[in-house]
Amino acid sequence: MLPRFLAFGTDPWDPTHRFETSWLVSPYALFGLRAFFALYAFLALLLNIGYQCTHADLGGCQESRDGFSYFTTLTYWGLAFYLLVSSIHTFSYARHGTALLNRWPRPLQALHALFYSTVTTYPFLVTIVYWGLLYPYGSAWFPTVYDGWANISQHALNSFFALFEIAVPRTAPQPWVHALWLIVLLALYLALAYVTRATKGFYTYDFLDPGRTGSLVAAYVFGIAVASILIFGIVKGVVWTRCWATEEKMGRKGKFARTASRTDVEEQELSGFTRK
Repeated sequence: MLPRFLAFGTDPWDPTHRFETSWLVSPYALFGLRAFFALYAFLALLLNIGYQCTHADLGGCQESRDGFSYFTTLTYWGLAFYLLVSSIHTFSYARHGTALLNRWPRPLQALHALFYSTVTTYPFLVTIVYWGLLYPYGSAWFPTVYDGWANISQHALNSFFALFEIAVPRTAPQPWVHALWLIVLLALYLALAYVTRATKGFYTYDFLDPGRTGSLVAAYVFGIAVASILIFGIVKGVVWTRCWATEEKMGRKGKFARTASRTDVEEQELSGFTRK
């Protein structure tokens, strides 16, 4: 038997389609919003690559290649792909009454749930660290319209997309074991950052450079790890509160696909929102 933190679970997977439904909008509307946000995120990423490649003063295509070593860029790609994948699952549920996700192997279903935890935690971490620690212009605004748009897209709208996924779908609070995996993923990124230093000769973030921050590197790394756990805990609490307020107090159990049986949905709800 696998240890608990490696187990994928044996209970029925998302029997009321929480990942594909909302308490506020219909499944087709949820699909449309997710697809629109995914389109914007991918356009922002691709336009950024194209703009850099056509402007040698910004570093050209080499700058775009180096961008894949940055946590901000990687998490934004992850957010874009989550919005795309979740929109596909939402459409399949709206169209057929059952989501494509529900037919996937259990390990992929569990990884989708972890994927959700990453896109509702890391964007806030990126936003806080960038505006609180890394923003390079002091009290001034960005020097060009392009800089402003690119950074707002990746350092502000990322958190808006995360807030949307927290507030609008019917997702239940994610398990605490996800906090452990969030730390594991951060550790893997830390390894990537130092591999980048060894292979490309630069630090992705100044606070990872012992030559600049000395022993404070460990403090920064520990602080970011703690912050990610705190953010996960806050998000978990907000999701619980949203479920409690909308389902228990407001009686808005969710808007389901017309092809899904309302009786079947209600039979799966054992005690409010505690059952996924």
